[in-house]
Amino acid sequence: MSSTTLRRALVRSLRRAPWSPEVWRDTRLISAGIPQALPIWLAVTDSKLLFPLLAVLLVLTRPLTALQRGRLRTLYGVEIPRPRPLSGRRMLLLGLTWRQVLHHLVVGPLLAAGALVVLYAWGAALVLATLYGWIWLMPPGTGLRSDLAGLDVWLTLLGVVLLLVAHRPAALIARLEVWAAQRLLGPDRAEALERRVEEIAESRAGLVDAVDAERRRIERDLHDGAQQRLTSLAMNLGLARRTLKDVPPEVMQVIVDAHEEAQAAIDELRDLVRGLHPAVLEDRGLDAALSGIAARAPLPVRLDVDLSEPVAPTVEAVAYFTVSEALTNVAKHARAGRVDLSVRTAAGRLRLVISDDGVGGADASRGTGLTGLRKRAASVDGTLSVLSPLGGPTTITVELPCAL
Repeated sequence: MSSTTLRRALVRSLRRAPWSPEVWRDTRLISAGIPQALPIWLAVTDSKLLFPLLAVLLVLTRPLTALQRGRLRTLYGVEIPRPRPLSGRRMLLLGLTWRQVLHHLVVGPLLAAGALVVLYAWGAALVLATLYGWIWLMPPGTGLRSDLAGLDVWLTLLGVVLLLVAHRPAALIARLEVWAAQRLLGPDRAEALERRVEEIAESRAGLVDAVDAERRRIERDLHDGAQQRLTSLAMNLGLARRTLKDVPPEVMQVIVDAHEEAQAAIDELRDLVRGLHPAVLEDRGLDAALSGIAARAPLPVRLDVDLSEPVAPTVEAVAYFTVSEALTNVAKHARAGRVDLSVRTAAGRLRLVISDDGVGGADASRGTGLTGLRKRAASVDGTLSVLSPLGGPTTITVELPCAL
């Protein structure tokens, strides 16, 4: 809870009526913290108990912290994130235990003392607000009745005023309880940011997997649906082209054109399907898929593959498309005569090295296809580096994690 949020919640609490349910919730929360502060108050009265109590707090830090979290969750609906489990020495070095001890030893007892004052104010307010009524139920001549003669009305008014304002310190202490617990009992800002980064990384990995699965589904639908229908159409047109001999030349030309268009559509659809997700990558793995790319390349490619560790399917897809786009860029811009492609796995990383003997001068900052390759590698926490002096050669190095 930020300071702005705390301020707004406090203002809303102060505007509530004293008899609203939220007021009793605040009072119930702060009252439940008093029993835990009793040992601290006892130690303050006797200095001999202070150091033994500190030792006990260090030993019982986790149970006491869990108790406070449960109190806030059950009575106030506030969930305090649980810090990561650490070894005792590391906890002391990081200050986690000391922050919790500070809460149990200083902050908690001070807030509990304030809660005790609030409870006393509530009790005094109830007694004084009803004083005018019950003082006259006492027998005439009673000493207390005669002592309070003339003061009963004013004391009753004082009790009513206390009833109208006592909920405000209760709300203030309750908000301070929440704020202190979030700062001292939960993870610190660095750990919270680290957790958030991990959550974002997991979310991104899930998104990448979902996109890859969707590409595979589209590839299967096109391969098993539209491509099969076009193939059947092309076969029928080819059969008509070969068997129909007594048709006018104009009609035969229409059949020939339709047959050729169907074959061209099949080729384009096959390239599209391969661009979405090559079937060979799923059926035979990355080695065979890269061999197919090297065989279809318009220039000689010397391929060297050594995959000694398993690679996640999503990472395989990224590696496949990276190599495919890189070879396309070499064929278009590098004026190279040969490409060397090395693929290795080591220490949980997949390393791709693509070298050509072209003219060089490739620069990813100029908006070329290398920018897309770098973004594709970064989508799975990979890196891409380019070494391309003028005159060549050009070397593209891509490192990807084997597992997401």
